[in-house]
Amino acid sequence: MVQYSSTSLDMSFAALSDATRRGVVEQLGRADASITALAKTFRMTLTGMKKHVGILEKAGFVTTEKIGRVRTCRLGARDMAAEAAWIAGYRQLWEARFEALDQVIEDMKREERLSGPENN
Repeated sequence: MVQYSSTSLDMSFAALSDATRRGVVEQLGRADASITALAKTFRMTLTGMKKHVGILEKAGFVTTEKIGRVRTCRLGARDMAAEAAWIAGYRQLWEARFEALDQVIEDMKREERLSGPENN
């Protein structure tokens, strides 16, 4: 397996492990929004939303800009290529294991048919 920076992956997966944060990323994929608007959308306190946005910002998924009294959030420039590559590597591993398991099951079925009750 290819080695990836575990710190970066840890931050990414930790940031995306929460349903609200995944929702914020999805929402910001459609349009920029203020923290206040996000808090209303997700029915939470402003302080709670600030914490979620801060975690996403630290992971590089979101950027914020304060203009006057309004802090606007938008998707960060960071893509998810490393995360996608990590997932793809494990997908290949598990697909190979499942294919091997399928082969074992087919061999067992074939053996069972050959040594079935009519062959005893």
